Amino acid sequence: MGRIFLGTGHVEKVSKIQRQLVLLRDRVIAELQSRQWEVLLVPDDLSLSNSIQWVNDRSFPGDIALAIDNNSKSQETSVFYLPNNLERKRHADLLLLLLVRSFPEIHSQGSKPDTVTELGSLAFCRQTNIPSLVIKLGCLSHSNNDISPLIASGLVNGLMAWSREVSSRESSEDYSSIAIELNRKIYPEPGILINGNAYIPIDLCDRLGIDFTVSRDVSLVEHQGIVYIKAIELRDRNFSVSWENLSQTVILRSLLSINREQIDRIMGIGNTSEVQMIMFLKTNNEDALKEFPHLPKLYREEGKIEGINYDIAFCQMCLETHFLRFDGNYSANNFANLGLSSGEKLATFSEPRLGVRSHIQHLKAYASLEPLVQEIIDPRFDFVRRGVAPKVFQLSGRWSADLTYGDKIMAMLRRLYESANLL
Repeated sequence: MGRIFLGTGHVEKVSKIQRQLVLLRDRVIAELQSRQWEVLLVPDDLSLSNSIQWVNDRSFPGDIALAIDNNSKSQETSVFYLPNNLERKRHADLLLLLLVRSFPEIHSQGSKPDTVTELGSLAFCRQTNIPSLVIKLGCLSHSNNDISPLIASGLVNGLMAWSREVSSRESSEDYSSIAIELNRKIYPEPGILINGNAYIPIDLCDRLGIDFTVSRDVSLVEHQGIVYIKAIELRDRNFSVSWENLSQTVILRSLLSINREQIDRIMGIGNTSEVQMIMFLKTNNEDALKEFPHLPKLYREEGKIEGINYDIAFCQMCLETHFLRFDGNYSANNFANLGLSSGEKLATFSEPRLGVRSHIQHLKAYASLEPLVQEIIDPRFDFVRRGVAPKVFQLSGRWSADLTYGDKIMAMLRRLYESANLL
């Protein structure tokens, strides 16, 4: 039987949540060991990248890895897996099923690809060589000694079932060959399938103009004299990546209806329709449009007037408001965390259109030297150095102190375009 690697999320060591994570993890380990299962504990004092390397240095075929983390955004629980991996999705579903069976009161949101997370990927899912999942528990902030054993028992049952399924296959490095379809034509060189993940030759990436050899955040594999990389890594470079299970084909698209080279430019024209924006909002929050039914229309109209890519502005709004949930940080018709010149409080606006207009104007202040078409209502427009941030990534550390802020907006934009079948 394969071994189980178990780690916890990287949150404050001294926090109550961290203590609960450690307590839960230790209960899971103790119960697994009592059932004669071999468990390897990922050291708590390692960084995320070092934790992944620690697992990769010690793992063998047939092993699995789970990271237990807290959902800081809500009380919902989800298991995250690598996209386009149907095998891993099945494992995530199995783990969650047995957890819910042990603790029915848990608010399960099902299994999800890691592309729906804030940064659009989870390193533990992407870079761990063995089958890996990340579970984000939404019940820890209200957890107590009565329910923690139930959660631990559910995780133990799920881990054992998942491990049995992985171990039941022959441990072999004779990876199966898969077809590669590039822009609707079969590429002459095949890829390989490893642990349910599609890998493509690194030489193909070079031919597409993408150099992954300078990145330490990707996992490369050498097989029979050829270097391969996970196909999904192309998604963050604005390629469309999907999987056709019946024909065992990874499908890549570089010729898209959107301009891949201009996707991160704040000034420009949006690509989505009002209906596509509405459906995206409702998919992520079914109550989103009850109070603001015309918000997608307003973003399209106001963005077009000032020459701002309304898709980017709309996605920034989704990020800032958590899909119009606001999470207790609501200021009247302020959809982008806009402040006042006094710095004393957040700005307020008399109607949604003015809130959207101010958001669009603030983006234009950062992205362009062009004058505004409409009268200035953005309270901090004149305090921004005009044109300092023409690209989304350059908003990091300016619009928000979060240095990954631009990455989060781009991750949201890719989700929007995928939902609209544009990416």
